[in-house]
Amino acid sequence: MTATSTNIPKSVFRLSPLIRITLLSLYIALTVPLPFLAQATDALVPPKFLWIGISIGFVGLYAVLTERVIVDDQSIQVTYPTWVPRFFRKGWTLPWLDVKELKPRSTGQGGLVYYFLSQDGKAYLLPMRVAGFSRLVKIVETKTGINTTDVRPLAQPWMYLILLGFTLLLLLIDAWTITTALGMSQI
Repeated sequence: MTATSTNIPKSVFRLSPLIRITLLSLYIALTVPLPFLAQATDALVPPKFLWIGISIGFVGLYAVLTERVIVDDQSIQVTYPTWVPRFFRKGWTLPWLDVKELKPRSTGQGGLVYYFLSQDGKAYLLPMRVAGFSRLVKIVETKTGINTTDVRPLAQPWMYLILLGFTLLLLLIDAWTITTALGMSQI
């Protein structure tokens, strides 16, 4: 496959806001009650340490969720803001001319992910959770000549909507749990 000479404007694709909000909310729902429960049960780990750990984890998760995909006439690039340390999340750049093929791989849960294979045999994961994924795939097809008709996102928006719904329910249960834990610590 060879890249075409079609000019495309530089485009930036960010992680879908639905995915970002859902995952950050789920993290909060799963972790915020822990310091309150630790205080109510006189756990060995002080609540202050849990708050520090939760905060560090939140920043780490947020950093991962700031992934951007930048495409232009020359290449596709996955990058992160400058405040994200490169040792934590480093991106990659793949010139269109180096793309050999787009190879599907099944996941442990039965889904499909796709990897760009470069001329030198390296594999680069096609970012599948970006807003505007179908437009990204069209650009990939235009620039590489690879047929992308069967390329679909790993998870559909309705899956994240269901997860967000259950996360909101969990946050309501968290409110009850925190209220109960605070009441127990006053006894």
